[in-house]
Amino acid sequence: MKIGIDLGGTKIECVVISQDNHIIFRERLPTPKGDYLGILDSIESLVNKTLPYAPHNTPIGIGIPGTLSSDTGTIKNANTTCLIGEPLDQDLAVMLNRPIKLANDANCFIWSEFCDGAAKGKTNAFGVIIGTGVGGGLVVNHQLVNGLNGIAGEWGHNPLPHFGLEQRPCYCSKEDCVETYLSGPAFEKSFLDASPQTTATSVGSEEIVSLARIGDPLAKQHLDNYAKMLAASLTSVINIVDPDIIVLGGGMSNIDELYELVPKYLQEYVFSDTIHTPIVKAKHGDSSGVRGAAWLWNE
Repeated sequence: MKIGIDLGGTKIECVVISQDNHIIFRERLPTPKGDYLGILDSIESLVNKTLPYAPHNTPIGIGIPGTLSSDTGTIKNANTTCLIGEPLDQDLAVMLNRPIKLANDANCFIWSEFCDGAAKGKTNAFGVIIGTGVGGGLVVNHQLVNGLNGIAGEWGHNPLPHFGLEQRPCYCSKEDCVETYLSGPAFEKSFLDASPQTTATSVGSEEIVSLARIGDPLAKQHLDNYAKMLAASLTSVINIVDPDIIVLGGGMSNIDELYELVPKYLQEYVFSDTIHTPIVKAKHGDSSGVRGAAWLWNE
């Protein structure tokens, strides 16, 4: 049995995966906003509900929206900011009296897809999350790569290749991060910024894509620009790592047009006369992160 927990900005999800790799228990709770102790209590509540399905000493893998610092043993780089500076794994190990392993949520995502998803059978794989935020995870020679600073794969906080756009501050305190242009909220903001006549104060990504599909010229151009920026940003990954496959996850990965447009624009940027890198959608969809967390003890 495996227990996985995905600690997200809006929800905490817990699953138990059977020995034949099927989810036999799943439960979600809303993430307490800005409340570290509340998050601990919610995780404890979820784990208690797994007791009919998994032994009480089953190790737990947890995907987090940040990284565990090797220097301090506490969380860093988390967009759920109440986690920053907290020894989450140590606190949970004491509270739950069982082994805890933490990993960045994007690492969990690609680990799930590598073990039994879209990247199964590959040697090297890169996972991309484009949703509320932008993250990445890297597998090389069948192993998750964390890196010396614990930030391997974090392409979402590279500066966006120059597109002549206005500067945008990022929550990480830097400017012009890929995340500030390619996340779902950024996609929506850019569309509104390019629509001076509109009186709307918000618009959903799905609505923009629907407009593009029925031929709205502004929406079509916006989607095309987004695909071009995504291709330019992924070029650094391909030029440096040259993975066997790139797997997309997160809400923006559900835009089918990206799987045609991004490979086309990669031809303009990648340092190769031919590009064979598949850009594919995650097999396990929204479940990839929590499944990958459960798989951490098989890493």
